[in-house]
Amino acid sequence: MKNKAKIAAAQLSPVFLNKTETVKKACKAIEEAGKNGAQLIVFPEAFISGYPDWVWLIPNSKGAQLNELYIRLVENAISVPDDSTALLCKAAKKAKIHVIMGMHEKNSETSNTSLFNSLLFIDNDGEIIGKHRKLIPTGGERLIWAQGDGSTLKSYKTPFGKIGGLICWESFMPLVRNAIYEEGTQILAVPTWDKSVNWLISMQHIAREGGIFIISTCMAIRKKDIPEELNFKHLYPEDREWINTGNSCIIAPNGKIIAGPISSSEEIIYADIDLNQIIEVKRMFDAVGHYSRPDVFNFSVKKDI
Repeated sequence: MKNKAKIAAAQLSPVFLNKTETVKKACKAIEEAGKNGAQLIVFPEAFISGYPDWVWLIPNSKGAQLNELYIRLVENAISVPDDSTALLCKAAKKAKIHVIMGMHEKNSETSNTSLFNSLLFIDNDGEIIGKHRKLIPTGGERLIWAQGDGSTLKSYKTPFGKIGGLICWESFMPLVRNAIYEEGTQILAVPTWDKSVNWLISMQHIAREGGIFIISTCMAIRKKDIPEELNFKHLYPEDREWINTGNSCIIAPNGKIIAGPISSSEEIIYADIDLNQIIEVKRMFDAVGHYSRPDVFNFSVKKDI
């Protein structure tokens, strides 16, 4: 296992509610990151095919409007595997890079009409190595996404360390974080919709708490990126340009930001990391090691579905 690696956060906008074009854009970004020497690239929450920001704008009483938008979401969601994941895997293999992709995922194991907020993990051989479904959608998101379960709280071995993922505010859940730490995660992808200063402060704390590298990736999207036929775009203030400005960043195990944050732009940011820094910080504090006190606390995760 190499101690050093180059990792990337893709602060990009999807082609909103257009799976085909969004996957094409993702493949180009994967190719670019690979050419720039990155071993891992992380995409934003729900990148395929766009965060459903209307949940904060349209009341649930507007059933006809919400139905139309939900149909579009399902039509442009991912089944694992499908033709879209095949294209992503092909791009990852060609670029020789690991990929963590945020997506709307259909519950293809049953009705194929409910959605999860998911992360897809692809290795540099172009193989799907896992997925994670967000445990708890936040607030209005619960009108869109079902709840995940403990079976997807995993980390995955790579040539440059163990990678894992949590999605947005589920990373605020202390027991979820502990589960990820106990998996031995060294690089944690945290795709998000939260661009706030408080979010960045939380990510810096979690990096210190877990003694891990964090890749916080948020999409940057303008109002003009929303198709005109989707009426919810007109619910934003007339003079608003950015729906989300991003603020993606990469954070070291000591809590210091080592790349970004970048705001109001689409770009891929990179950071060179050294896993020995994890060992350095865990000499003093290891949340699931010498600081865990298993003689006092019991911890378990129900991973059976």
